[in-house]
Amino acid sequence: MRSESFRKGMKDGVPIGLGYFAVSFTFGMMAVANGLSIWQAVLISLTNVTSAGQFAGLDIMVMGGSYWEMALTQLIINLRYCLMSFSLAQKFRRDEAPVHRYIAAFGVTDEIFGISASQPGKVSAFYNYGAMCVAIPGWVLGTLAGAISGNILPDFMMSALSVAIYGMFLAIIIPPAKKNKAVLAVVVAAMVISTLFKVIPLLSKVSSGFVIIITTLIVAGAAAYFCPIEEEKEEERAHES
Repeated sequence: MRSESFRKGMKDGVPIGLGYFAVSFTFGMMAVANGLSIWQAVLISLTNVTSAGQFAGLDIMVMGGSYWEMALTQLIINLRYCLMSFSLAQKFRRDEAPVHRYIAAFGVTDEIFGISASQPGKVSAFYNYGAMCVAIPGWVLGTLAGAISGNILPDFMMSALSVAIYGMFLAIIIPPAKKNKAVLAVVVAAMVISTLFKVIPLLSKVSSGFVIIITTLIVAGAAAYFCPIEEEKEEERAHES
């Protein structure tokens, strides 16, 4: 049973690993370009496995931010993983040992959570292990490849490839923004607030890490207040479908 779950997790994790390789390639390249060594970049990816958190953390390190700034930024950006872990704790089989739950929690990402939560019935932690065994190496090897390329490729190619992360973010936000006006409003509001922090002299002195924290709290708080998710309607739609 465990081996079957593990193999299925590996199979479902292949597309995730390939996608992670492409995204983390950009992180490795940017990390080396900003003064980190190859192995420092790889160690960050191996111990974090979070794209938004790593890119934000890299920016804070480059700007010389404080530890408190780093801690608060990572807490806010990665807080969703705690909620995902709570959800998966209910999804796992009741006889699953606590140690397996803890190990699986390390590898909880948006994509791995998505494939685990979508499985019918209860899920074995070994399903997550299988997905992790493909996804995490994809993330780490992509970082390694990007970091090595950062020391080899000429400057003009580095400059061109550095925009890949922005393409990734656009690919993430545009589809849901087209379907949901609330998401579109959140994206636009975040862009406006971030721009204000850049162009207003007094606000421009705020470090990038705290800009992320303030923008996230304002936009997410406003969205939760003005556009709450109506759970009853969502449940009715789920039953209808």
